[in-house]
Amino acid sequence: MSHTAHIPSHRKPRQRASKSALRAGVAGGFLSTIAVAGAAGPAQAEPVTQTIEMPTITDGLATAVAASAQATQQVALDLETQASEDAAAEKAAKTAKKAHAEAVRKDEARKKAEAAAKAKAEAEAEERAERASRTAERTTLSASSGSSDPGSSASAPSSSSSANVSGSAASIVAFAKAQVGDAYVSGGTGPNAWDCSGLVQAAYRTAGIDLPRVSQSQSTAGTQVSLDSLQPGDILYWGGAGSAYHVAIYVGGGEFVGAQNSSTGTVQRSLDYDRPTGAVRVL
Repeated sequence: MSHTAHIPSHRKPRQRASKSALRAGVAGGFLSTIAVAGAAGPAQAEPVTQTIEMPTITDGLATAVAASAQATQQVALDLETQASEDAAAEKAAKTAKKAHAEAVRKDEARKKAEAAAKAKAEAEAEERAERASRTAERTTLSASSGSSDPGSSASAPSSSSSANVSGSAASIVAFAKAQVGDAYVSGGTGPNAWDCSGLVQAAYRTAGIDLPRVSQSQSTAGTQVSLDSLQPGDILYWGGAGSAYHVAIYVGGGEFVGAQNSSTGTVQRSLDYDRPTGAVRVL
């Protein structure tokens, strides 16, 4: 065997022809692409130059759109604020109107209550005055009856009977009796409610006689007469002449008709029920 038989060869193996051809084709294609790109470059330079300004136009439009959107949003916010303020003002106006109406209602109710309380107090005071007067008169009569003549009488003459009444007196008596049962109202002048002087005035008007409106004046409207010589149609009064606090009409038979007070209303009573202080004759 040769001494060189085991020495390996350092030569590279030959490449196949197919691989060499492939490499040559790739290299050629790359160079061809570069050449085409270089040739096409100058022809497309002008379109590239025109698109350089596009970012500037786009930024201005975006700014305008943003400003418009902001303005629209501000207008919407202003309208919403105005609507809220209008609603609040309308609600406040309604609340104020309701409060005013409630205040007026309460004030009217208070005034009515005060008027009712005043009328009640006046009626009660008048009734107390009448009771006190009756008590005083009865005490006076009881004291004077012991010193009077045995044949004298404290009551009106029984001969003055309403059955014998005629003319104007009959009209006055008939009207007064027709009102018995009507209510008593301070300041009342009929037709279904009276105070004492209102009833006397209305009764005399049926006979064509106009009397003063109040009891003080009515107690001096005619000639003073004694309680022992009363005639139907005479005006009875309680208190002093010219300062009387109550009046009524003598209807004969020892009785009178008068609008007494809110508790009794208009009644027909005996003189002994509430003895009058004096009497005047107008007819």
